[in-house]
Amino acid sequence: MNLLTQKGLHQLVDHLSREYFSKPFLHEVRFNSRLRTTGGRYIPAKKLMELNPKYAEEMDRFELEGIIKHELCHYHLHIEGKGYRHGDPEFKRLLRQTGSPRHCNPLPSQENRHKHIYRCTKCKTEYRRVRRVDVKKYTCGKCKGKLTAVTDGS
Repeated sequence: MNLLTQKGLHQLVDHLSREYFSKPFLHEVRFNSRLRTTGGRYIPAKKLMELNPKYAEEMDRFELEGIIKHELCHYHLHIEGKGYRHGDPEFKRLLRQTGSPRHCNPLPSQENRHKHIYRCTKCKTEYRRVRRVDVKKYTCGKCKGKLTAVTDGS
């Protein structure tokens, strides 16, 4: 999906808001290239929605629309004075009603970021890490078993 203009982005968000929530989107939305680990965020104090432009560049339009719908759930619940945080029952209910994703999929450019893979010798759980882990110091988070390096990243 080619990168949207500021006006085109606002029109898309407003269209999705009217289609799925039957309410207009009246505040600001913009791309924020500093977002790295998330597809988007809603800032309640500013009533501002920020979206990661890499999702518009690298993923299909359905992924971007899913992220926008997720952030619209935060937005509309906040505007109405209801529970808009991830743990709130109103938020979870609205996610289900609108078919919004709970999490976004990882970017294709981030897929091969994990250079180090560790496996628990006890329960066989795999851990993918960008940085090296000291296997003498750390144990499995599930069963406290010993970790071994599967790939060293070299």
